[in-house]
Amino acid sequence: MTGTDTHRAIDAVWRIESPRLIAGLARIVRDVGLAEELAQDALVTALERWPQSGIPDNPGAWLMAAAKHRAIDSLRRKKLLERKHEELGRELEVEQETAGPDLDAALDDDIGDDLLRLIFTSCHPVLSPEARLALTLRLIGGLSTDEIARAFLAGEPTIAQRIVRAKRTLAEKQIPFEVPRGAELATRLASVLEVIYLIFNEGYSATAGDDWMRPQLCEDALRLGRILAGLAADEPEVHGLLALMEIQASRVGARVGPSGEPILLLDQNRARWDQLLIRRGPVIEDTHQRLADELGSVREIVSRLLRSFEDRGWVKLERERVTVLDPKSLAALAAHQG
Repeated sequence: MTGTDTHRAIDAVWRIESPRLIAGLARIVRDVGLAEELAQDALVTALERWPQSGIPDNPGAWLMAAAKHRAIDSLRRKKLLERKHEELGRELEVEQETAGPDLDAALDDDIGDDLLRLIFTSCHPVLSPEARLALTLRLIGGLSTDEIARAFLAGEPTIAQRIVRAKRTLAEKQIPFEVPRGAELATRLASVLEVIYLIFNEGYSATAGDDWMRPQLCEDALRLGRILAGLAADEPEVHGLLALMEIQASRVGARVGPSGEPILLLDQNRARWDQLLIRRGPVIEDTHQRLADELGSVREIVSRLLRSFEDRGWVKLERERVTVLDPKSLAALAAHQG
């Protein structure tokens, strides 16, 4: 493998593993900004070593182990709780003694809970909507500052400062790295769904620039929605939003003509609709039967939507933004058919 191939592989590994890496480190140091710095330090180490030593069998676990070493150094420098030092030290000693098998556990231990905590922290209401968008795309989406800036047609320094201020605010406000519970969960979940849908909507119907759509943002939002649906499997609103985005995204390839001109629903070539996304939209697993009941039979609703070009709800989606995040919005769209 050439040096260029290795760097491309490292970039791909980072894009996939960085959210889980940052989430796991944030649980240890309780600081999202510091967690990202530690993760990036581990990435720098990989860039220095892997071109010579080769990419390890489990690159994510390698990065986690390297970052945990740096986390210990950071905690010692800042003279944090001695008990935390000992716990982290014991954890690394066990990993080193048992080698391979426990390196896998280093990355996967509680990773679902960690990712969920990171998502809720990145979308905390204490941050402005713009800051939540940028921080979520950076930490969960794995996008670089430059990629976020290009996606939203903003200057890179502006996005960089937005991210820095967001992390500083979380630290200064001492926002806990946790999943909210009780009555607070509904409010906080709405904030998370809002961020994901704003990302999707900016891709589906761009508010600035010459292009009518930015498909990459739609893909990023779908990826975030699928992650959240996997982590919060019992939350109806999550699946309702994901179903809506899957169905909307199925028509992305048919919404623009050869010269970039917009093509509204009635004029679209249905053969260009993505059948996989259409099928994914209404799918609710058997284990989520309660969810299907709450949605008023999502499968039936979506089938009715797809059967009719004359559905006013779909035409409305072409011309206006959907702002209702309640899963019952799907039922409301179907109701237009009478």
